[in-house]
Amino acid sequence: MRTANLPQSPQQIPNDLPQQTIETTGKNNSNPNQPSWCYIIRNRLSRGTPKQVLSLYTQIRQKGLYILALVPLIFKACASASTQPFGKSLHAESIKSGVAFDLHTASSLLNMYSKCGNLIDSRKVFDEMPERNVVTWNAMIGGYLKNGDTKSALDLFENISVGRNSVTWIEMINGFARNGDTLKARRLFDKVPLELRNVVTWTVMVDGYNANGELEAARELFEMMPEKNFYVWSSMISGYCKRGDVKEARNIFDRIPVRNLVNWNSLISGYAQNGLCEKALEMFRKMQSEGFEPDEVTITSILSACAQLGELDVGKEIHYLIKEKGMVVNQFVLNALLDMYAKCGDLAHARLIFEEMSRRTSACWNSMISGFALHGQSREALEFFRRMEWSNEMPDEITFLSLLSACAHGGFVDAGLDIFSKMEKYGLVPSVKHYGCVVDLLGRAGRLKEAFDLIKRMPMKPNDVVWGALLGACRVHLDTSMVEQVMHEVGRLAHNSHYVLLSNIYAASDRWEKAETMRMAMVSRGFQKTPGLSSVILSHIDLRSHH
Repeated sequence: MRTANLPQSPQQIPNDLPQQTIETTGKNNSNPNQPSWCYIIRNRLSRGTPKQVLSLYTQIRQKGLYILALVPLIFKACASASTQPFGKSLHAESIKSGVAFDLHTASSLLNMYSKCGNLIDSRKVFDEMPERNVVTWNAMIGGYLKNGDTKSALDLFENISVGRNSVTWIEMINGFARNGDTLKARRLFDKVPLELRNVVTWTVMVDGYNANGELEAARELFEMMPEKNFYVWSSMISGYCKRGDVKEARNIFDRIPVRNLVNWNSLISGYAQNGLCEKALEMFRKMQSEGFEPDEVTITSILSACAQLGELDVGKEIHYLIKEKGMVVNQFVLNALLDMYAKCGDLAHARLIFEEMSRRTSACWNSMISGFALHGQSREALEFFRRMEWSNEMPDEITFLSLLSACAHGGFVDAGLDIFSKMEKYGLVPSVKHYGCVVDLLGRAGRLKEAFDLIKRMPMKPNDVVWGALLGACRVHLDTSMVEQVMHEVGRLAHNSHYVLLSNIYAASDRWEKAETMRMAMVSRGFQKTPGLSSVILSHIDLRSHH
């Protein structure tokens, strides 16, 4: 049989799979020590390397082998890697070869098209199947729901001809909830036959409420559950953390009768995401003391906590732990390590990790650029942005915020204005934060009129931070004429800090009468100035001897 015209993957055959295996496996299985292709492919899929599977299958086909039992596994790999062209090529080759698909293989093909978003071909396979079982119906219904077509999913659900099992109901409830229709999802949940309403059905409904921010409904159903699995506990913890109610999240955590790693990860991640990084580290230590080994999710959350706290030493301990345990370092862990080192100021280490990365996402570039900006290395931030553009990685809003901040602190006004103008080129709409950075950039350079004109041209209402940046610049440059222009604008905002700034500007320029007017305005509006404090450092004095 001729070799299929399948696209080649850049990956090579894994080193632990010698060329001899490729030549002999499938031709001679008499050797009990010779692994079968199905075993090898399944093993690769279980390890989460679908692209490696496709590369391997291409090598098999180049040897002239065609093993029908491998086809459903290859369709599964295509679905996991979202590589539809490879799957279509295999589908076309099978048709040309006159290979009839059995029910299992056809279901895998249908699932592959659905997961790749090709519902037309998926439905065509479904309609042309000589026989269908409940798994096939579930796959088609799930495909519609994953792609947001709830109407077609409901139509299939109502006309299913082989009966519904618990998975059918779970697909429908989860699909409608994920598409934001919790009302329909709950109606479906209430209709589930008692014999099919298991712990997963309950969990999917509770999690659907949490995913849509409906915590009260989620909590009510959660408390009604006849039994709870570890996932539903974590769903409730994550739901409360997402709302910012970490106290209630902790209460839920403390109620768990037997905890697993997923439960610990939910709480630790929730603390880190809400800025309670000391709590995250505390729970991490407690988790370890109770015998739980951290995984990639734990490590990512803890590194984020270290980055926010600036705890470089703890971050280095975590990095050492990763190496000591031989943990799998995925893209999320690498990004977290890079971000931790960059935020903690160890830019040399951050750069070393960055340069060794085989794949760099916008998050990696942003970590480096913001790290340079945060620690006063503005030129390096601009240089990395140029490299980012050359790499064809798309910058986002965070990239531009970091760059504008770097330009403001480095005094690179023209570069900053040029960068600000590039946002439109990348299809990005500047937010009030971006405008605030440009106002700060111009203000620091003494170009106050340009900053004021920019504020007046902003497409959104300027906030306290924007006006504060301009007034701060007025104070530095003692430009009281500009203060006169913005005074009525700022006065309408009636913000305490702005009155203090105005008063200080006038006082610094010896316009005491105006300064006093500002003070009186503060009093009349009910504001109070925080009294200044002076500190005296006593050195070489034993205070205990002076009672």
